[in-house]
Amino acid sequence: MFELKWVYELILLLYGLSLIGYFIDFVQTNRKANRTAFWLLSMVWVLQTFFLLTQVFIDKNLPIMTVYDGLYFYAWILVTFSLIINRLFRVDFLVFFTNVVGFLVVLIHLSTRAQNDLKDHGVELVNEMLVVHISLAIISYGFFTLSFIFSIMYLLQYRLLKKKKWNAKLFRLGDLTKLDHFSYISVILGVPLLLIAIILGVTWGYISPDTFYWYDSKTLGSFLVLFVYIVYLVLRVVKGYQGRSISIFNSGAFLFLLINFFLFGSLSNFHF
Repeated sequence: MFELKWVYELILLLYGLSLIGYFIDFVQTNRKANRTAFWLLSMVWVLQTFFLLTQVFIDKNLPIMTVYDGLYFYAWILVTFSLIINRLFRVDFLVFFTNVVGFLVVLIHLSTRAQNDLKDHGVELVNEMLVVHISLAIISYGFFTLSFIFSIMYLLQYRLLKKKKWNAKLFRLGDLTKLDHFSYISVILGVPLLLIAIILGVTWGYISPDTFYWYDSKTLGSFLVLFVYIVYLVLRVVKGYQGRSISIFNSGAFLFLLINFFLFGSLSNFHF
C-alpha cells in the first residue's frame, strides 16, 4: 500500500493550501482567496469521500469502530460542514477555525494510519512531516523578516519626511503607503504558515516515539511568536492601527522572534 503515501501527502498539501486561503479571506475579506480555498477543500473532500466509500463498500468496514477510524469520519464531517457553511452562509470566523480543527484531525489520522498501514513508508511520511514542519516555520520567519524590513523602511522614510530631508534616499525607500501595505501582507502570509508548522510539529510530537515536551522553551516560544503576530493582525484589522504605531509594534514582534529562534532554540531539549 506504499502507493497511497502520495495520496496522503496530496490531501495534507491541498488542506494546508486551503487553510492559507481561508486565513487570507478571514483577514482581508478576499473573495478570490475564498473561492480558491473552497475548491481546494472540495478536492480534499472528494479524496476523503473516496477512501470512506472504499472502506464501507469494499472493505465492508464502517469507519467508526475504532478511535482512529472515528477520527477520519469526524474529519470528513468537519470538511463537509465547512463546505456547506462556506457555500450557503458567510461566517468567516466559523469556517476558518473549523478548518484549523479539521486539518489537525486529518493530520493525526493520516499520520497514524500511515504508520500502521504503510510500515516503513509510514515512518518515512512521519519523518517528512517533521521536515515540512521545520521548512514551513523557517519560511514563515522569512515572511516576518520581510515584514520587519518594510516596517524599518517605513520608520526611516517617516523620519526623513518629518525632518523634511528631501534627498535621493527618500525616493529610493519607496512610498509610505506601499511600505505599510507590504509589511501587512508579509505578516498575513507568515501567520498561516507558522500556524500549519506548529500543527505539524505538535502532531509529529504526538505520534513520534521521541519524547515531546510541551513545556520546552522553543515550543512555548513558537506559540508566543504566533500569538504576538496574531495580536498584530488584531490591532491592524480590528483596531485600525496603521503607519508608525503598527510599524513599531511589528519591529518589537520581530525582536521577540529573534529571541525565540536564537535564545529559546539554544535552551531547547530537542529543537535546534
